[in-house]
Amino acid sequence: MKTVYLSLGSNLGNRLENIKRAVDLLKTKKIKIVKESSVYETEPLEYKNNLKNKAKKVSTKKWFLNSVIKIKTVLSARDLLSTCQKIEKELGRKKTLKWGSRIIDIDILFYGNEIIKEKKMVVPHSQAYKRGFVLFPLAEVSSGFVHPVLKKRVSTLLERLEDNLKIYKV
Repeated sequence: MKTVYLSLGSNLGNRLENIKRAVDLLKTKKIKIVKESSVYETEPLEYKNNLKNKAKKVSTKKWFLNSVIKIKTVLSARDLLSTCQKIEKELGRKKTLKWGSRIIDIDILFYGNEIIKEKKMVVPHSQAYKRGFVLFPLAEVSSGFVHPVLKKRVSTLLERLEDNLKIYKV
């Protein structure tokens, strides 16, 4: 069994229900939920949208709800990714712009201490250590976890966080 950390987020529809439904579906897929964080409401990220070579900052207007769950699973990293994507699709997620609005987003933050760099999967999540909406809930479920690439505890990453997005515990 692998210990894995997943990030869940939603900013469309009933955001809290979307996260709860995703967790319930994960429980049916050879996944045991070990610990769930509180839910946080987070200001959306701005991102650059390159339309006809004219980059402009774009921001969704709807705030996200985010949480992190610690799980144990026998699924391989690839099978877990596939399972998460199927659940996203089942809950109505459609492909949109990167960092855009979504019904549900399920990301693999850490898969044990493994480092995976493939075309369709990068673990640890490449941006997790920079995001308050990941680090605050992650610290709740495992502040002592050591990032396998950065070799720093989650609590240390949180102390050094430079993310200035507004975030509130729900």
